[in-house]
Amino acid sequence: MAGYDIATQTKAVRASIGVTGQFAAVDDLLTGAENLQLMADLHRLRGTERKQVIGSLLDRFELTEAAGKQASTYSGGMRRKLDLAMTLVTRPRIVFLDEPTTGLDPRSRRTMWEIVRELVSDGVTIFLTTQYLEEADQLADRIAVLDGGRIVAEGTPEDLKRRVPGSYIRLRFADHANLEAAARVLPAATPDTEALSLQVPGNGGTKALRSLLDRLADHSLEAEEVSIHTPDLDDVFLALTGHATTEAEAR
Repeated sequence: MAGYDIATQTKAVRASIGVTGQFAAVDDLLTGAENLQLMADLHRLRGTERKQVIGSLLDRFELTEAAGKQASTYSGGMRRKLDLAMTLVTRPRIVFLDEPTTGLDPRSRRTMWEIVRELVSDGVTIFLTTQYLEEADQLADRIAVLDGGRIVAEGTPEDLKRRVPGSYIRLRFADHANLEAAARVLPAATPDTEALSLQVPGNGGTKALRSLLDRLADHSLEAEEVSIHTPDLDDVFLALTGHATTEAEAR
């Protein structure tokens, strides 16, 4: 891990990783700054370095104004930010985040997403667990789908979506005459006469889309609107496991 052997270089491994659990591990009796100072003391940061690290983290997580307030007065989003800031005191190269946005309001959730993106852009590797598949889609370079504690699929978000059938290209036309003519050219398509549209099975790739439009052009037909619909990660999870995610069930 981080280039170190986990069996023989355990100290180096521990120094390279940080963990933020599902529930904020902050001391409510301490202020935000004191929580960070405690972590700095535990890791033997002293003097100027200690002051710079704490000041930088308070600023980065927009906690400077609340630094002197007890953590018990913080909102859920502020507590999560403080918890992650405490993890980053040692500047770990790898961070494990366990459901970092559970229970947060939409604004705090988006803020946490931006923080994760900034960490990744700084070269930090993030292992993030989440039941929010939209979150995985937004943040992850690679996703491992777990069911019952076992990895059932792994890949990029787009790779996983391509494994699930159901992608289609939607073509909308100006009038019924053009719709009917296009339906004759594309017999595999499903027409929607009310919406003046055709639903054409396909993955929406560049080649497939170009071929489809070329076929229409060969018959002097043109769609007014073209849109591509692909399965989302909820569809992927359902197809791979046979049941919905906890989040989807809650909805």
